[in-house]
Amino acid sequence: MKVTVVGAGNVGATCADVLAYREVANEIVLVDIKEGLAEGKALDIWQKAPIDLYDSRTVGATNDYSKSANSDVVVITSGLPRKPGMSRDDLIGTNAGIVKSVTENIIRHSPNAIVIVVSNPLDVMTYQAHLTSRLPRTRIMGMAGILDTARYRAFLAEALNVSPKDIQAILLGGHGDTMVPLPRYTTVAGIPVTELIDKDKLNAILERTKVGGGELVKLMGTSAWYAPGSAAAQMVEAIVKDQRRVFPVCIKLEGEYGIKDCYLGVPVVLGKNGVEKIIELDLNSEEKALMESSRKAVREVMDVLEKLG
Repeated sequence: MKVTVVGAGNVGATCADVLAYREVANEIVLVDIKEGLAEGKALDIWQKAPIDLYDSRTVGATNDYSKSANSDVVVITSGLPRKPGMSRDDLIGTNAGIVKSVTENIIRHSPNAIVIVVSNPLDVMTYQAHLTSRLPRTRIMGMAGILDTARYRAFLAEALNVSPKDIQAILLGGHGDTMVPLPRYTTVAGIPVTELIDKDKLNAILERTKVGGGELVKLMGTSAWYAPGSAAAQMVEAIVKDQRRVFPVCIKLEGEYGIKDCYLGVPVVLGKNGVEKIIELDLNSEEKALMESSRKAVREVMDVLEKLG
């Protein structure tokens, strides 16, 4: 198996490192536009193979997609990171051009690949990659829900003083402030979370989750990378190993949840063919209203992309 990660910045390098450490693929290719960056990080990851005891080979390339040829899965992390005071939407013009160019190169060398988009603004960059690649929607998706639920579960684990391993949760909608939390689908070792924490504390955690990316930007002056990189690697692993994991991912909806032609996060079964199945939850009226608000917000940014051409 061969996996390519485009963008050797913090997120891409973390993703490649996790993939190598877990021996998800025989070969992991890092590609970046900056001279020597991908080669250096790939070499660094390879040099710790004798220490961490893995066989996955990592190689790097500067703007040379020929080395990525015949990849089974490609992860796109390319683009400008968020800076303090910058929303994801501010990035749309620049990052759309980057994602378009990257996608063209990917499809030229790996026409059968499954593509995972991590670049922000996530939902709209997934749309851009889909437009450019013309791949079936089952083979092009965005990484957002795994990261968002991880933040939510981490905050809950801290508040409840329990292991994050025992917390299961799902979120829907756009990546960012309009995500749709679903407390009634959140459990701790099978116990509904609403039985373990009061409503006010839970709501505070949900609000913190919505602005989880922004909190890190304020602290560090740039976007997060450990959790996003690991989340993307988890998606790759589910596909490469045909695990059929149930994850929330960004995908084009074609009638599911009563929504058409919009890219939103929904639970899916992820396996060797990409999205094997979209799972439709029975939402209540409040959840449906939140989903519609999220759809409107994402659709507005999609409209901006369309106006840009």
